[in-house]
Amino acid sequence: MSRTRRVLFGTTLVAYAAIVVAVLASTPLVSLDWQVMLFRPYKQWPQYHAFLDYFVVLGQRGPTAVMVAAWLGWRTWKQRSLRPLLILGTSLLLLNVTVGSVKYGLGRLGPHYATTIGSAELFRGGDIFPSGHTANAVVTWGVLAYLATTPLARRIGSVVSAMLAMGVGMTTIYLGTHWVSDVLSGWCAGLVVLLALPWFEPLVARAEEWLLGLLARLRPRTAVAPAGAPAADPGILVPPRGVSEDPGGVREPVPAAVAATAAAPAPTASSTVRPPSIVPLVPPVAPARGGTHHGVRGYGQRYDRAAVTASGANRRVHGERPVRQTPPPVQAARRGTPG
Repeated sequence: MSRTRRVLFGTTLVAYAAIVVAVLASTPLVSLDWQVMLFRPYKQWPQYHAFLDYFVVLGQRGPTAVMVAAWLGWRTWKQRSLRPLLILGTSLLLLNVTVGSVKYGLGRLGPHYATTIGSAELFRGGDIFPSGHTANAVVTWGVLAYLATTPLARRIGSVVSAMLAMGVGMTTIYLGTHWVSDVLSGWCAGLVVLLALPWFEPLVARAEEWLLGLLARLRPRTAVAPAGAPAADPGILVPPRGVSEDPGGVREPVPAAVAATAAAPAPTASSTVRPPSIVPLVPPVAPARGGTHHGVRGYGQRYDRAAVTASGANRRVHGERPVRQTPPPVQAARRGTPG
């Protein structure tokens, strides 16, 4: 952690503690809370109420965590590193522990549930101090600036996250869901968590190393060749399974049964199962130079048929030629005919 960050961390922590003490002691800060609450900003400017009802969702933990986790998940896949998601998880865990403990420890009621004017409304079973929406906006959007890879992106991310956090905090005051002191303490609580993240970098690095080792152990290992099987010669190029290549460079598909049989391991002497028979393949004939290869095909039985004269031929038809007649077959000599 740099010296500037240490100074900011110490200053923010002191301001956070001062706000808590001011609320506990019912100082003029509590009077300011009541003045703003009785002013009721949502009634003074009702035209902004519908829009700010949606805008305040940017500080709600569930939706913002899903949006930021989706972006950081893509960053994790692109960088092949689990650090972005681990940083987000660490920051949200720290936020829940620190802010949650103060919330339930003080038990302050919100403006809509206040009972005594001028009172700090502490230890009455509430969970409104500090503002969770404000602290969550500082941490969730600030993590994007913290994980930026360039100085320009870091500066832009810091400005945008600060504006979002400030807008969410002021929106909760406008809607009457938080006191002014709630929002001030929420800004400080979120900034303390964000500034403390560099101290947890070694823990994040060890967690990433352990998770990557666990994934490597769970990943299925490569199958080992059986003992006695011939090793593949690296100098011979084997065509893909299910494809044969003839000398002429023409690839022809191989039947699935033959490809599976050829890919089966060679049987050993101790094997009692007979290997399946391999159907011999007729090697394709290499095409002649400049010709077209038509493959090998069989010829069926040839039947005699009458010759057909092409239409329009110049051959003269001799109608006067006598028709040849087949001589009658020679009759066998009668048996027993006297000579």
